[in-house]
Amino acid sequence: MRHAAYIFDAYGTLFDVHAAVRRHAADIGPDGQLLSEIWRAKQLEYSWVRTLMGAYLDFWQLTEQALDFAFRKVPSVDPAMRSKLLDAYWRLDCYPEVPAVLRNLKDNGARLAILSNGSPAMLEAAVRSAGLDLILDEVFSVDSVRRFKTDQSVYDLVASSWRLYPEAISFQSSNRWDIAGAAKFGCRTVWINRSDQPDEYRDFPPSLILPSLEGLVTIG
Repeated sequence: MRHAAYIFDAYGTLFDVHAAVRRHAADIGPDGQLLSEIWRAKQLEYSWVRTLMGAYLDFWQLTEQALDFAFRKVPSVDPAMRSKLLDAYWRLDCYPEVPAVLRNLKDNGARLAILSNGSPAMLEAAVRSAGLDLILDEVFSVDSVRRFKTDQSVYDLVASSWRLYPEAISFQSSNRWDIAGAAKFGCRTVWINRSDQPDEYRDFPPSLILPSLEGLVTIG
């Protein structure tokens, strides 16, 4: 079934969140993966907590704070790497299949957009660096509602802006909690389960589970 719009989460779905640390792996040492995992986990935790508190800070500030915490948790990594890692986060690698999949969907008449926790500046840099700026129709940032996913106002950004019913939107994310949020809003949801994680949030199941975005080309 083809949909009018395909909306993609950015970090972890289109862009590899661990690419920044991997780019400097030789300088970071053997605890690089641990640092990267803590960095990502705290980045997300801060977004959820601040939405619950009603104390918004943009995602770049949370990214900086999360990295600072990760350095304290992993003292074997030199904090002098901070500026290099933050700079690398502006130019994260996209997953290999992303450009071709998005072009295929675009060629078949779908509208394409990103819906992300990322700040507008972060997303603009990442999209341009990956060469996706000529493929995407729009990039939606939570910054306009000052709340993070899974707040339902975030998913409504697309529906309201493009005047679409939720069921006309196919929403893709590698984050299972994000899929749950979009499912509750009423979107068709595709969980891109890249690392074969166990399912959760069983009361808000995904419409489809794929190991990468490639399946969208054949399944629709």
